[in-house]
Amino acid sequence: MLAFLRGDYDVLVSTTIIESGLDIPQANTLVVERADTLGLSQLYQIRGRVGRSDVTAHSYLFYPDRRELSEEARHRLSTLADYTELGSGYRIAMRDLELRGAGNLLGDEQSGHVAAVGFELYCELLAEAVAELQGATGPPPRPVRVDAQVDAYIPASYVSLEAVKIDLHRRLALSGSVSDLRELRAEVADRFGPLPEPVENLFGIHEARMLAGELGAEVVVVRGAKLKVSPLRMDSAQVREMKQRVPQAIYSVAAREVSSKLELQPNSNRRANMREGLEVLAAIIESRRQTAA
Repeated sequence: MLAFLRGDYDVLVSTTIIESGLDIPQANTLVVERADTLGLSQLYQIRGRVGRSDVTAHSYLFYPDRRELSEEARHRLSTLADYTELGSGYRIAMRDLELRGAGNLLGDEQSGHVAAVGFELYCELLAEAVAELQGATGPPPRPVRVDAQVDAYIPASYVSLEAVKIDLHRRLALSGSVSDLRELRAEVADRFGPLPEPVENLFGIHEARMLAGELGAEVVVVRGAKLKVSPLRMDSAQVREMKQRVPQAIYSVAAREVSSKLELQPNSNRRANMREGLEVLAAIIESRRQTAA
């Protein structure tokens, strides 16, 4: 290896250990035998060992006849052939995620500690850990917890590609307002068709979290035909305005909680219950705006 670096030898024969971040600027040609047996990210790393200077480099990947390749091997090799320009690493990583899958973290079945804490709490814990590592000062704002007892996820039958699912979850998390959320919902419906119930519930939970956050609440519970929002501080004028808009709503001063019966029965469609709860939350917000004005 040292002799090759010094230029004493023109050829270096190596195992796949060559992928481990070696920087040899004078190397301008790479030959990989049986490239079909290597993973996509591994091939990408190995290919990056050449072309590290201003001299044009070449990479040759040898593999058997295409009739002998598995479908995944063909996809891996075609991906490397498609993405050769600078900055293509992210797209190769997304294709690798599509080929290998992202597990059940975003599906209806979860495993390990995620199954015990739930996906939403898992994201909260992850955000807190990242903020701590970044040296954030002060406690992070407490996100609103929504307990709706509904299935809220993106089924594989609706969106098959894991990379697209992850992107949709990211865009949901980054939505800054209810209007942004509704625009995203319209876009998803336009791309993939009418939203199934779990996806409707997923958007409903995010909308409830935004509305409750605007009220300053921390917990929203939608169970059966009843909605509870807490903690809330409301004066008498705000309570009167709320009662005009939502006659069935009750404010408890001691518990600092608003509870409201939904017009639907407990055995009705849970998605409809969620929609009714969102309308009640929006009405409470509007009542507080009116008293503030």
